[in-house]
Amino acid sequence: MKRLAPIGLVLAAALVACGPKKPSAPEPAAAAPAEAPSGSILSGTLDDQTVTATATVEKIDQKTRHVTLKRPDGSKFTIVASPEVRNLAQVKKGDTVKLEYRQSVAYEVSKAGTSKPGVSATTDVTRAEPGAKPGGTVTDTVTVRMTITAINKKASEATLLGPDNVSTVVKVRDPKRLDLVEVGDVVDLTYTEALALSVEKSTKR
Repeated sequence: MKRLAPIGLVLAAALVACGPKKPSAPEPAAAAPAEAPSGSILSGTLDDQTVTATATVEKIDQKTRHVTLKRPDGSKFTIVASPEVRNLAQVKKGDTVKLEYRQSVAYEVSKAGTSKPGVSATTDVTRAEPGAKPGGTVTDTVTVRMTITAINKKASEATLLGPDNVSTVVKVRDPKRLDLVEVGDVVDLTYTEALALSVEKSTKR
């Protein structure tokens, strides 16, 4: 999330500081596949959480790029928008800043010999078009490929060997799924973080 640090992580920390609650049944940005894709044995989502928060623009100094925001509980904080933030001139007092943070962990198991352990990472960044209200998204995805080296059905556990040659023992929620995998099978664990930021025009002018 480093690319949105000036008005992304700073806002995330400041907004979430007011204590927004995680929804009991969050709506994921992208639902996990109902069935394992072709070539895989199992797939699904281990964790999926979303946090949302809002704040109102109380004051903005276009010269210094200081923006004072007010949380729903009435507390205020000030951030500095870096030159990376487009269209700051479009932001006015009373506008609403909305932030949504989502994280998820997905898994996919493939047959032995299909690939070797490793790590891959991608970052996707979008920004508002010139002339529009400031906003954008950052999505970081990291996939760690591991190999099953041992299976303990009695304990409902599997031992995974990562690309750093370190073994990790994981507890399986559904023991029956261990009947579908074998030692040597490959497991992809994909961790995704997504931050979306938007500014909405005030209805009071």
